Amino acid sequence: MVKSLLRPFRGCISALGVRPQIWGLTPMLAPVLLILLLSAVSAQAETPVLQPIAAGVYMHQGQLGDYAPENHGDLSNIGVVVGQRCVAVIDTGGSITVGLAVRNAIRAITPLPVCAVIFTHMHLDHVFGARAFVGDAPEFIANTKMPRALLMRAAKYRTTLDLLGDEGARSDIVIPTRLVEKTDRLDLGGRILTLRTWPTAHTDNDLTVYDEVSGTLFLGDLAFREHTPVLDGNLKGWLSALTVLHTESAREVVPGHGPLASSIASAIVPEERYLQNLRTDITSAIHAGKNLTDTVAELSAQPAGEWKLFDLFHPRNVTAGYAELEWNE
Repeated sequence: MVKSLLRPFRGCISALGVRPQIWGLTPMLAPVLLILLLSAVSAQAETPVLQPIAAGVYMHQGQLGDYAPENHGDLSNIGVVVGQRCVAVIDTGGSITVGLAVRNAIRAITPLPVCAVIFTHMHLDHVFGARAFVGDAPEFIANTKMPRALLMRAAKYRTTLDLLGDEGARSDIVIPTRLVEKTDRLDLGGRILTLRTWPTAHTDNDLTVYDEVSGTLFLGDLAFREHTPVLDGNLKGWLSALTVLHTESAREVVPGHGPLASSIASAIVPEERYLQNLRTDITSAIHAGKNLTDTVAELSAQPAGEWKLFDLFHPRNVTAGYAELEWNE
């Protein structure tokens, strides 16, 4: 009886890492396990790994948080575009666990091979799921400056991944095999993706992806929604990039963090306001003769407003912005 109840869930049980001895459970414990498994399956059914946002285009929305075992490094948005010939994945999440979940979700959508994995920049929450796709032998595509930036941070990233235990240990760097200097085009079969690099903004290796068929624009971390923006490049450059983006158009806009946007303006205006205020406040502090320590203390006390993780990232942004603007304002 116990075996017959649990037999349909053998795959789920194996995926959970439960030992084979499970089949020797007493009848009293079997219903408990069955309820837990049904709850897990139900939760997965309610929240698919990939959500369709346009014909042949899918998005996974990462959680708003910091690295921790309970979130598996699932902290950034991921895109999938299906052509007639093959599939492109745009960013891969922050661990092999996330990457494998996305790869399995793709297999449930289409039998077409993954021919391209595109990195929007080098941050660990966007790249450490890439190992899950190595067996598909895709091109790994990035801004020409991305490999150096990634390798410079490798030791620091490894320390962060250690927070995830074994799944962090199994997550590893995958070096890009195709680099984009300015622009490039990727043909998925009846579907062209336009890849574009940017002057230093969020980082020095930002790259965006535009799907011409659906009008979907993947902005990577040039756009943060709800999640406090994170400055790891150049504040002035980021604001300049946003000014350029206002001249573009798209029907769907996927930010690096936070929910899907229906226009470029709705994707970037709140972030742009945050960055403008950051620049103004830091500049005022510099002109008032305040040092870095006092400026960080004063501006860190500002209200978070609409932004999540403000206490974690806003002080860092003040520090980075002050270092940039101190000799230029």
